[in-house]
Amino acid sequence: MPNEQQVALLRKGADIWNAWRQQNYKTENFEVDLQGADLRAADLQEVNLSFANLESANLQSADLSGADLTYANLQFANLHSACICSAILERADLHGADLTQVNARGAYLKFSDLREANLTLASFAGATLNHAVLAKAILHQTSFHRAFIFRANFSRANLYGADLNYAYLVGSNFSGANLYEANIRSANLSDAILIRASLTKAALTNSNLTNAIIRKAHLVGANLEHAILVETDFTDADLSHCRIYGVSAWNLTLERTRQQNLILASKDEPEIVLDNIEVAQFIYLLLHNRKIRDVIDTVGRKGVLLLGRFTEGRLRILELLRAKLRALGFVPIVFSFDKPETKDFTETIRLLASLSHFVIVDITNPRASPLELQATVPDCMVPFVPILEKGEEPFSMFRDLWIKHREWVLAPIRYSSVDRLLEVLETEIVRPAEVKFAELLVRKAEEFQIKDV
Repeated sequence: MPNEQQVALLRKGADIWNAWRQQNYKTENFEVDLQGADLRAADLQEVNLSFANLESANLQSADLSGADLTYANLQFANLHSACICSAILERADLHGADLTQVNARGAYLKFSDLREANLTLASFAGATLNHAVLAKAILHQTSFHRAFIFRANFSRANLYGADLNYAYLVGSNFSGANLYEANIRSANLSDAILIRASLTKAALTNSNLTNAIIRKAHLVGANLEHAILVETDFTDADLSHCRIYGVSAWNLTLERTRQQNLILASKDEPEIVLDNIEVAQFIYLLLHNRKIRDVIDTVGRKGVLLLGRFTEGRLRILELLRAKLRALGFVPIVFSFDKPETKDFTETIRLLASLSHFVIVDITNPRASPLELQATVPDCMVPFVPILEKGEEPFSMFRDLWIKHREWVLAPIRYSSVDRLLEVLETEIVRPAEVKFAELLVRKAEEFQIKDV
């Protein structure tokens, strides 16, 4: 039972209560005993309740704005819809307390104990929860927007629908935490800072981790299925054994990131294990989407890569070539060497060329393609058809490329005008390239011979 005299004094407001405390706190055996007190809707703004025993007290809808609750015992207290804005709850014991819909904006809860507390729909926006313990707490749709939560313990907490947008969560422990529930908005961790955080076996399904900084974090065994990973920084993080089916992964930072044994599989499907989260989407589509396989097959049969420096007046050549190739049933793929002195396109060209039926490369401009062709031709066993305007000569090293790789590099076609180039496109470029493609196909299919001696 509470001390009813203290309850009556408390209801008279902060000035009377705080003055009474100041006069009596040095008295022998002084204690604030409000255990089980009924303080519903009480105006407790700025009151000093440090070290107070408020265990099981009913503070529903009470206004504790700016109150000092340092070291207070609030175990199993009812703070439903209470306001504790800017209140000081350092080292407060809120174990099992009901903080449903509590307004704790800007509250100071450093080292506070919130184990098994119910914080559903509560707002801790801008609050400080450094080293707070929230293990097994219920945090459904709780807002921690821009909260400072350094090294807090969220282990096995239920955080589905929680808003941790811009929260500072460095070193916090989310091991075994559940940030997802079917048919409920998943946790928002966009722009959150989770450096050195522990997310081992955390349920992050459908979570939004856009722009989150998760450097040096431990996510082993976490469930990232359907998570949004856009511009997310996983530098030095450990993603081993994460489930990654359905992730949206775009422009991730993965420097020194451990990605071993990532599990890519939806329900009731055999597991696919790989070591790169960024290629997961492509691999899954490649294996399970007939349309993707058809696209790659179409590119191999009908794709024609157009390489060159198509700028200014030469754009007309490009457009006319594309139109003519389309009329012949091909799929033109254009790659223009714009500013070749500042960009390294080799890997992109190599990929596009290796997928194409054949390549038409305009070598008219000597700055257009020498380096790219030298790096691409030896690795891509597809027909290359060089073209150049009348009055121009191939760059000096092109002859060496042609000699070494003439099995798939055709002799250059010199054209006197654009009209003439289009006129002979089918007979002098397309047909020879298709013949060469067929020859190379036969060669690739040859049976490997072993000579016994």
